[in-house]
Amino acid sequence: MATFLYQVGRLAFRRRWYVALVWAAVLAAVGLGALKASGASDEEFSMPGIESQKAFDLMEQRFPGASADGATARVVFVAPSGEKVTATENRQAVEKAVADLGDGSQVASAADPFRAKAVSKDGTTAYATVTYKVAANDLTGASKDHLERAIHTAQDSGLTVEAGGSAMDGGGGPGGAAEVIGVAIAAVVLLVTFGSLAAAGLPLLTALIGVGVSMATILTLSAALGLSTTTGTLAMMLGLAVGIDYALFVVSRYREERAKGRVPQEAAALAVGTAGSAVVFAGLTVVIALAGLAVVGIPMLTKMGLAAAGAVVVAVLVALTLVPAFLGFWPNAVLRRRARRSGRIVDEGTRDNGGSRWARFVLRRPLPVLLLGVVGLGALAVPMTDLQLGMPGDEAKSTSTTERRAYDALAKGFGPGFNGPLTVVVDAKGAAKGDVKGAAKGDAKRTAKGDTGPKGAVDTVVKEIGGTEGVVSVSPARFNEAGDTAVFQVVPSTAPTDGRTKDLVTTIRGERPEVEAETGATFEVTGTTALNIDVSDKVQAALIPYLVVVVGLAIVLLLVVFRSLFVPLKAALGFLLSVLASLGVVVLVFQQGHGAELLGVEQTGPIMSLMPIFLVGIIFGLAMDYEVFLVSRMREAYVHGERPGQAITSGFRHSARVVVAAALIMIAVFAGFVGESDSMVKMIGFGLASAVLFDAFVVRMAIVPAVLALLGDRAWWLPKWLDRLLPKVDVEGEALGRRPESGLGSGPESDPEPAGTTGLEVART
Repeated sequence: MATFLYQVGRLAFRRRWYVALVWAAVLAAVGLGALKASGASDEEFSMPGIESQKAFDLMEQRFPGASADGATARVVFVAPSGEKVTATENRQAVEKAVADLGDGSQVASAADPFRAKAVSKDGTTAYATVTYKVAANDLTGASKDHLERAIHTAQDSGLTVEAGGSAMDGGGGPGGAAEVIGVAIAAVVLLVTFGSLAAAGLPLLTALIGVGVSMATILTLSAALGLSTTTGTLAMMLGLAVGIDYALFVVSRYREERAKGRVPQEAAALAVGTAGSAVVFAGLTVVIALAGLAVVGIPMLTKMGLAAAGAVVVAVLVALTLVPAFLGFWPNAVLRRRARRSGRIVDEGTRDNGGSRWARFVLRRPLPVLLLGVVGLGALAVPMTDLQLGMPGDEAKSTSTTERRAYDALAKGFGPGFNGPLTVVVDAKGAAKGDVKGAAKGDAKRTAKGDTGPKGAVDTVVKEIGGTEGVVSVSPARFNEAGDTAVFQVVPSTAPTDGRTKDLVTTIRGERPEVEAETGATFEVTGTTALNIDVSDKVQAALIPYLVVVVGLAIVLLLVVFRSLFVPLKAALGFLLSVLASLGVVVLVFQQGHGAELLGVEQTGPIMSLMPIFLVGIIFGLAMDYEVFLVSRMREAYVHGERPGQAITSGFRHSARVVVAAALIMIAVFAGFVGESDSMVKMIGFGLASAVLFDAFVVRMAIVPAVLALLGDRAWWLPKWLDRLLPKVDVEGEALGRRPESGLGSGPESDPEPAGTTGLEVART
């Protein structure tokens, strides 16, 4: 591996113009394809195998053309204090607003609340449902402006008017500010780490090129592969983060080799051969973690994982080819200013620094450091035992948003369960046939058999569910044209995210066998609330298999990399500690509310269903990055003859500063999302930032050296039979170490270096 990558780095340095032109051509080609592409599809969220999804599919089959693909807006009208919306002036204002809402070119209908019986019992609140002909992402700016104008006009009449629904969705999540903040902080960290603008700018430039290629490719393939507009979000975030990190490691190793007296070409080749090997295997662990998202069984999540994995592959290729090519153009620019001015490069490989001093501290006290790290992370993980999964909706948004105020107004006027009604789909094909045509019209007459037939069966289902404890009301059933399927809504007494609502769904579904035996008809419960419950249950069930697949494959990969039995196991256990601790602090803040006000979280509630999967997938890949980069330098020193303790110190001397810089960059990128107004975005950003903090600074910087110190030579033990089975990969560059030192000094080489690249001397310390 190291020898092959050495040749790749050498070739990229020598043929830098060709490499740069190839990447420019690739970027131009995919960019042109993205411009000509028809655009990303508006893919619906689906999860095969759960009851809610089966019910949705049945509705689409039995009610053709009636499935609500179009966006909706629920406009809520609240009368001034002491008044009612049914008062003459208020009613006229509401009716005028509804008429205005229905005038839009993309509007399919706007329901009058007085005709639709959408007025609260106390008469203070009413709502109008506006249905659009197109999906939320296809709404034009004119349609959204029209909706806002109608709302403002109604507000001028004295009514309190708020709106929620998919039509109010901004659709973009973070608008780019988070990425800009992350890149700016990353630039500062790189500048401090390298002490050179060029060295700081090179990883940023190559990472942006890699992200550009990845995102343009995703846009080009979006129509052909059915990729949604959200597919590229994860790819962009991870592509940027790992792109910076991978280039950072190669550039850092290049500077180290230059300090040893290598000429630029040889230094670049060795950097790719050694640090590049670590990049390849680190990238593979990230790809495994992302591709493993397919285990969950959510098509959208699978596509997001594969797209992000593709972005990581591009980042690896950029680090192995474009970075050494750019080093060929500016071989001395990435060195510190003092080195460029004085012509002397100081070799820091044998000089004490913060990393080596910290390593010696851990080596003197391995057991206390290990216990403190494990106990600390374990304590932070305790709240995770109270983890409740769900899909926070408008109730989790800031009270400054109209969606949250609309949610609160509906809950106050109609009850907390009104915001999350359950949809029940009754399949009455198995019931005795009654007056089918009459049932389709909704006014079927009872047959001689009394309550038999589809209509009678549906009436029985409605009666049974309506009598269930926790149900406030049941809407009239609506039949399809064939009269064999009906749909009605059930309003719970509790809020959508309340645990009692989940119990109610379980109770209603538990009544199914008895009802089916009595009527011959069956039913399924769906709707947004039931779907969220089913998604949470399926994600929880998939979490363990996902962990087994991802961690198992990564352990095998790390066995090959480190030729050790204990190092991969330690890496996996350390990762589990950091993930559980980060989930614990997420529960502590976003579910239990401790310190929530500091992050601007106004409403606590369940943790987003996909949060554990996202956290496990992303953080596992990044954690293995730090493991590979840090421990590979220890392994390299050990293979080259150093004692276990010396190898740990050497690994920290060479890699600690770079790993810390990489972790700070990751934390900066993720923490930028905490400033967003959306609660789910805050949660993701906070969870990822805390996980990187725990994994990089507690697990990799403290627990890892402590465990290796306690194990000593046993840390690198591998059974001989297993050693014979595993393929041989030279990640440490052992084969490169046997090469003649032809690259030392400034002697002539077969390929002349660019002007001004051979005049720097080396100052050994």
